[in-house]
Amino acid sequence: MKNSIALVLLMFLSLHISCAQQDENEANTPKKVTYTPQLVVEGISIPWGMAFLPDGSMLITEKSGEIIHFKDGQKSVVENGPTVYNRGQGGLLDIAIDPDYQNNGWIYISYASEEGEEKGGNTAIMRAKLNGNSLTEKEVLYKAGPNTTRGQHFGSRIAFDKDGYLYFSIGDRGDRDVNPQDITRDGGKVYRIHRDGSIPSDNPFVDKEGAKTAVFSYGHRNPQGMVQHPETGAIWTNEHGPMGGDEINIVGKGNNYGWPVITYGVNYSGTPITDETQRKGMEDPLYYWVPSIAPSGMAFVSSDKYPEWKGSLLVGSLKFQYLERLELKDNKVVYREKIMPDMGRVRDVRQAPDGYIYVAVEGKGIYKLVPKE
Repeated sequence: MKNSIALVLLMFLSLHISCAQQDENEANTPKKVTYTPQLVVEGISIPWGMAFLPDGSMLITEKSGEIIHFKDGQKSVVENGPTVYNRGQGGLLDIAIDPDYQNNGWIYISYASEEGEEKGGNTAIMRAKLNGNSLTEKEVLYKAGPNTTRGQHFGSRIAFDKDGYLYFSIGDRGDRDVNPQDITRDGGKVYRIHRDGSIPSDNPFVDKEGAKTAVFSYGHRNPQGMVQHPETGAIWTNEHGPMGGDEINIVGKGNNYGWPVITYGVNYSGTPITDETQRKGMEDPLYYWVPSIAPSGMAFVSSDKYPEWKGSLLVGSLKFQYLERLELKDNKVVYREKIMPDMGRVRDVRQAPDGYIYVAVEGKGIYKLVPKE
């Protein structure tokens, strides 16, 4: 009798433990969100950036040089846009509106510009106002130099922090052995300026002789994603590595992110760039991809439209043609998920003021992710 009771108790305990383990496993498995990608803006070749105006309309940059205003279901081309240097990865790039847009009307644009004495182009930042269907009051706030005919690594992304400073990225312009580690040269940097183009007095290199005083951090390769964290206010970037070694970084004042001295990537030929992935005085990435996914635009999810995704980071993949969701815990990636697999080269992703996520896909246009009830 005692043996029978013991056996029943043992079976009950085993079942209880099994159920508890199952509950724990289910708790650690992220819930799937069912959604429908709806194509809302068609027929755009390379939609590099998006910005949403207070009236609900959308500004979209087409890399070849057009700014498209999408309003009430109709597309129109904004007149008097910047003259762009359309070569390789260069062209008309990112677009953003001022944090106080309703009062001042400023729009910010990054683009490859031929301005300067040398042949070729380099990244520039302009601000302007939209008057009717034309840009007015155009001001160039920053123009990197020197120009070069190389077609790679213009960077391009624009973001604002919680204090209203404007950040933008410029890639190493294909000159990795010179630009990224030299603060007297443009390229391979993240920059911080006031919204009128002036230099903040507390920028890290304002007192360094010969330094580019707009530089905020250096040692970057080609940051093509940039976003403010909705809670901490910190600026996050992603950047292209070579073959392997794409990175996510939290940008810190005066920090050196190591390119090309440290990297998890190798040359496209397969030969090593360096034997170091860490070095004192250089920042480790928050996360890195091997193999490379070729990351593009990025956005944090804070909307009630996607409650299961709240706090996640979305990153577009150009190489593998999907949108990636990264679940974070204490600034560490704990889960990855493919969203919109095989949709196409995802160039940008934004969470709009209406709470919905919009995704720019090359050769197709702008999709809206609509969760199903």
